[in-house]
Amino acid sequence: MSFMVAVYRAPMRSRNDAVEPQATIDRARRLGVCGFGRLVSSSAEQDRLARRVARFAELDEGSFVWTRDAHGWFWLGRISGPCVYDTDDTAKAVDLVHIRPCEWLSTPILEQDAPAAVVATFNRGGRNFQKIHDPSVGGETQRIWDSRIDRPAET
Repeated sequence: MSFMVAVYRAPMRSRNDAVEPQATIDRARRLGVCGFGRLVSSSAEQDRLARRVARFAELDEGSFVWTRDAHGWFWLGRISGPCVYDTDDTAKAVDLVHIRPCEWLSTPILEQDAPAAVVATFNRGGRNFQKIHDPSVGGETQRIWDSRIDRPAET
């Protein structure tokens, strides 16, 4: 039996509605990162944020992440490095400060081509980074990745 890589939903949407969601996703893809923000308003929320950051930091490199942009396009990425806190003013402006390096596919995935479990988890809404628990999502995501990853030309 082969090991399936974990698959996560990464909405990359701030809890602050004033932050433009597309700007956050554009920055993440442009810089090759994945993550979430820091907005909290109470000590209880700060504790929950600390636990979310710890879980995010513990993800295995190679884990897959899916996000959906403001136009409804799905984007598939793969975690490729350790968690860091981005102190850049632009990172703060789009509330994307807890980040990990992420290799994103260069083209989006249409909804009808995305795994059903991915579409379903985004359709439920929410802003949390979370694991997608579905027995078929790992294999389906791996096949999409393998068929679309940019590969160097053979000589």
